[in-house]
Parts: sequence; structure tokens; C-alpha cells
Amino acid sequence: MASDPPAKFFVNQGLVTSRTDVQHLLRPILKQTVSYRFYRSRELVAHGSGWVERVVADQPDVSTYFTPIAITINVDSFEHLEFETRPDQLLVYTLVQGDERVVIEFVPSVEDDESSPLAPKQLEFDTSGFVQMELLGLEGSEE
Repeated sequence: MASDPPAKFFVNQGLVTSRTDVQHLLRPILKQTVSYRFYRSRELVAHGSGWVERVVADQPDVSTYFTPIAITINVDSFEHLEFETRPDQLLVYTLVQGDERVVIEFVPSVEDDESSPLAPKQLEFDTSGFVQMELLGLEGSEE
């Protein structure tokens, strides 16, 4: 007598192929700033950090994109998701499609190594070439 196989079971790491499971696993990064690294084969092609705006499934008209401003992930763009738990108890997500993969992590906190070229940087405005002036209006001028 054949029975249906039990649902898969993961603890702190795994390889997930179910679209529903991938979508649920990615839910914690929604509305969060994350860092991403895009690899083709084993070569780092691009990296950055951005705000995760959407995580969708079953929407073939929605593309997956990673930009420094906004990220949208369509789980149907990928074959599977690999995840593992870091020592600080945060997850590292790896979305895989063929020989391409995108590794997603929460942005490191201030205590982490900011000298890394992959660490996200705060936008800065160089004010060294400017002089601050205060212009006062004419008070009590009589006409």
C-alpha cells in the first residue's frame, strides 16, 4: 500500500524546490535592506545592497531584479533556494538558476567589518568644497 511522501523537514539549512516554501522562507527579508552578490559560474559579476520591495510567485509578468534602490524577487525565476544559518542566527539565502546564483544576506550591522568591498556603504555628500552662509533679511525696513 503506497502512501504520500511526508512533507520535507529542514532545520537551520536546506535546499528548497517548492515555490510555496521558497516564498515563505524569503518572507523575513521583505521590507528589509539586504546585501546581494550575483555569481555566474564561480565569478562574481555584481554586488550591492538594496531594499526588498516584493517577493512574488505565480506572477509570470513580474521580473526579478536587484538594484541598489529596489529589489523584487519572483520565486519562479529560480530553480531552487539554498539556505543556511550564520553564527549570528541570521539566514543566508542562495537563489539558483542554472549556473547563476544570487546570495542574499541581511545588511551587516555597524559592528561588522566595514572595510570589506562587499559591505554596503551609506551615501555621503562631500561638503568640503562649500562654504555655509547665512543670509539675513531686512528687518524693520521702512518704505
